[in-house]
Amino acid sequence: MSPTRTPDVLVVGGGIIGLVTAWRAAQRGFATAVVDPEPGGGAAQVAAGMLAAVTELHHGEQTLLALNLASARRYPDFAAELTDLTGHGLGYRRCGTLAVALDSDDRAHLRELHALQQQSGLESEWLSGRECRRLEPMLAPGVRGGLRVDGDHQVDPRRLARALVAACERTGVVFHRQWAERLTTLGDRATGVVTADGTGLGGGQVVLAAGSLSGRLAGVPDAVLPPVRPVKGQVVRLAVPQRYAPFLSRTVRAVVRGGQVYLVPRENGELVVGATTEELGWDTTVTAGGVYELLRDAHELVPGITELPLTETRAGLRPGSPDNAPLLGPTELPGLLLATGHYRNGVLLTPVTGDAVAHALATGELPEEARPFTPKRFGTAPTERSARLTEQPA
Repeated sequence: MSPTRTPDVLVVGGGIIGLVTAWRAAQRGFATAVVDPEPGGGAAQVAAGMLAAVTELHHGEQTLLALNLASARRYPDFAAELTDLTGHGLGYRRCGTLAVALDSDDRAHLRELHALQQQSGLESEWLSGRECRRLEPMLAPGVRGGLRVDGDHQVDPRRLARALVAACERTGVVFHRQWAERLTTLGDRATGVVTADGTGLGGGQVVLAAGSLSGRLAGVPDAVLPPVRPVKGQVVRLAVPQRYAPFLSRTVRAVVRGGQVYLVPRENGELVVGATTEELGWDTTVTAGGVYELLRDAHELVPGITELPLTETRAGLRPGSPDNAPLLGPTELPGLLLATGHYRNGVLLTPVTGDAVAHALATGELPEEARPFTPKRFGTAPTERSARLTEQPA
């Protein structure tokens, strides 16, 4: 597409969700552009990349489970297609997950999760502590039992983001490396954005896919402003020297002192430990307390991590929504679609989101599996910005 041509689709946000949306839109023949100062950045640089539709199941989220499973089923073909097009491997591994319990309370919690998984028709196998340690010899001797889930896989989000940038470039997507500061409208229709340097960019349809920042774009009417909030997560990365390999063969996770901790072994020898869940607004500070808690809890699971070199600490912001599920597709403002609010499932939902939003761009409607996640389900619920605007000093 010529940089001077008004695109058919203008995607605001160049994280993995915005990129996959732009790629799929371009594949459907839409002239497409992305507005983002750093395409491929954002939450993907912090995420661990667990494709954990089964072990991430929570009570009351059965509708989201269906979408998660639909996306998980697409991942093998999605990864192969992306790699074939770009030559970039994604670090996609079908290594499975082992969720373990360290005390009787954890064991009871895992038993409840196992029952919910079985009621939902999911495959998971209960193991004794000894069977868990046979699978993963580095586990602590005190492990009381666990759930083996071979259907939960992983991908490296950083490599995924790089591949999606390359795929967009291969399909003619134009990148505008600026912040989008304001949505523009004409009459009752979204028409584009104004960037930080004052440049106006038009678009036949605008997709707001800016992650946790999606609720802060000026010019979006309050009635359609997405109710997303930032949820902070801190992660630690360790290196596994060759003398310790293989350290872990699969993702290991547990609830320790009421908080989730997971260890994700990459094929390149990296071990990702995460992640905190902190409702602290826009703060992305890496804190000593957050790093300490992650390493302390991971050490209780796998004592040997204290011997591993610490290579990186990072904090990022997940886009949370009121029901922890994404907002996908057309809004009440003609010409404006959303692809945001994925919370802890953004990497997992990448394939199905790209397909669903591209379908909505082409037809005006979401495909059946995505219809429960229309932004219209929230009506005119107050957002962070509208609440701030209505607050008056006493």
